[in-house]
Amino acid sequence: MLLRSIAIAVTGFTIGARAFDITDLYFWQPDSSTALPTDSASLSAFLATYSVTATGVNLYAPYHTTCPESGVREAVEINDDEKEYVASRHEKTNESLKSFLERANMSNFDPKSFIDDNSKDHNISIGIAFSGGGYRAMLNGAGQMLGLDGRYEEANDKGLGGLLQSSTYLAGLSGGNWLVGSVVLNNFISINDILNGTIDIWDLTDSIFYPTTVNLYKAVKYYYLITSAIDAKKDAGFDTSITDIWGRALSYQFFDDGSSGLNLTWSKITGLSSFMDFEMPFPIVVADGRTPGEFIINQNSTVFEISPYELGSWDPSLKAFTPTKYLGSSYNNGSPNGSCYANFDNGGFIMGTSSSLFNQIILQINGYDVPSIIKSLVEKLLSIVSTAEDDIAAYEPNPFLHSEFGASERIVTNDTLYLVDGGEDGQNVPLYPLIQTSRKLDIIFAFDNSADTSENWANGTSLVKTYQRQYYPQGKGTPFPYVPSVDEFWNQGLNERPVFFGCDAKNLTTLVEYHNSTVNETDIPLLVWFSNHRISQNSNTSTFKMSYENDERDALIQNGFEVASRANLTEDSEWLTCVGCAIIRRQQERTGEAQTEECQKCFAKYCWQGDAKDAAASSVTLAAVTSAASSSALRLGSSSSSSSKKNSADFISSKSLLFYLVNAVLLLVI
Repeated sequence: MLLRSIAIAVTGFTIGARAFDITDLYFWQPDSSTALPTDSASLSAFLATYSVTATGVNLYAPYHTTCPESGVREAVEINDDEKEYVASRHEKTNESLKSFLERANMSNFDPKSFIDDNSKDHNISIGIAFSGGGYRAMLNGAGQMLGLDGRYEEANDKGLGGLLQSSTYLAGLSGGNWLVGSVVLNNFISINDILNGTIDIWDLTDSIFYPTTVNLYKAVKYYYLITSAIDAKKDAGFDTSITDIWGRALSYQFFDDGSSGLNLTWSKITGLSSFMDFEMPFPIVVADGRTPGEFIINQNSTVFEISPYELGSWDPSLKAFTPTKYLGSSYNNGSPNGSCYANFDNGGFIMGTSSSLFNQIILQINGYDVPSIIKSLVEKLLSIVSTAEDDIAAYEPNPFLHSEFGASERIVTNDTLYLVDGGEDGQNVPLYPLIQTSRKLDIIFAFDNSADTSENWANGTSLVKTYQRQYYPQGKGTPFPYVPSVDEFWNQGLNERPVFFGCDAKNLTTLVEYHNSTVNETDIPLLVWFSNHRISQNSNTSTFKMSYENDERDALIQNGFEVASRANLTEDSEWLTCVGCAIIRRQQERTGEAQTEECQKCFAKYCWQGDAKDAAASSVTLAAVTSAASSSALRLGSSSSSSSKKNSADFISSKSLLFYLVNAVLLLVI
């Protein structure tokens, strides 16, 4: 019995003045005000109701299913399911956008005719991206999302209400995906539903690794249920990693479905009413590929995206996608080989994959002031998962094994696909899926809640990384507008207000020519960047702050709302109008329609006016960048063998350099 194996590892513990020994683990209670179970059978029955179905099958474990007709496809364009969703979603967004633009009160502009007259040729597509950064990013991002939500009256009165309903895509990474995942997997709830208690999630008052600190019994049950879920996945024949632990722990804070998301998968988003009714933007999670021993940077990383339909990468190192629903299935040369599974894509596991940076905290449990029994339970839990690389999520079998499309031997020859935190390559804002030209976005609203500085503020690093990446083999074909260097972000005070990038498509001709692309300048989306900064609250909490009192939580959400709304429109009463001008800009440029004087004033106020000579790569000539891109250090097919590690700056001998740094930071913050 699993509980006995846990108990054997514990020699004794205390609760208050009472001493316990290992046999007491058989006679604990879920609530200290109720009677203890009198025997182990009663305890087992009680626990079973929380972790298994009536048939005795643990809901976390993948199970056999019929194989799909097709397996892996080449990443040439978006798949048919996404196309169909986006087309139906546009019927909703066009109506929402008319209402939003009406409220923007733009002079000499008729929103209805503008949308209706142009929709037969091109529907305006809006993307929203939320950065990583732990709970800081989740909470600030929550306020920013609330500021765009037309279901929240204050957003309609004092913010950008309706912009969320007008958007086509929604992307999250790490802490930003805790926000996106919480909203989407709970059937596209409003953040206000959390604040007013309509849905009971986001209780962050206890550390995620020691919940219900006033009730040790519940904490023991918590770890028992996590262990039983991961054991079930392992017993089904699948590799498990610390990311499984992390994902299950997150699920207890993010899902209020009676089992904390035990049987909630990412692909099941397609069965939610808000998705079937096309009420939610199409959600995308971002992670990075990193095989054990590899050190990734933005130039050589393989950026993965996970949608309700597919997992894969547009990068030439992989250039392939596989169905999300059938992750865990065995493929060879892109085709299923008859051993197919479903339920691998647990929602918490997907969210944990994108935020695997935090796996390190689990390993630091001894640094917490928690009872010895909890430490013992965590040690037991760690003993059943692979810790070969602490930050990695193991996707085994590798669906891309022997895939014909990718150039990276590291990916297509491994039995396991290894994914890590989407911010490990420095692109902490998940822009990459949204700048894929096949998605045809007009504008992206990027909410950057990163901790780039020593004081945990964003300084544009993520935008610079994405901008520079386009000059390397992995990023060629994905044009991204010019942005300044990190120093200039700070020196120009761009971190203290929203900024527009790529305002005039005519200035992007050089980018299109470089990419040798069939797209036009107007197909490069305009970018609106929001940087976390103080308005009413100090919102620069540590990335590794793992608990928040409710008033702290709500204060960060409030500050995020004010960042998106420009302090409830008090910093700029014309902010809503200026956002409207930005949304219609690319469509105006396609049709040759001139900007109004009002919009010209907005652009003069919010646009970064630099160009190629002022951009982040200005200190390095384009020739030097492209030369470096073709060097052997960045070969896509580089092996992770010891010889290639020695000759390449992209690899270190054992672990990502990032994680040596993280360990040092954790010693200071825990």
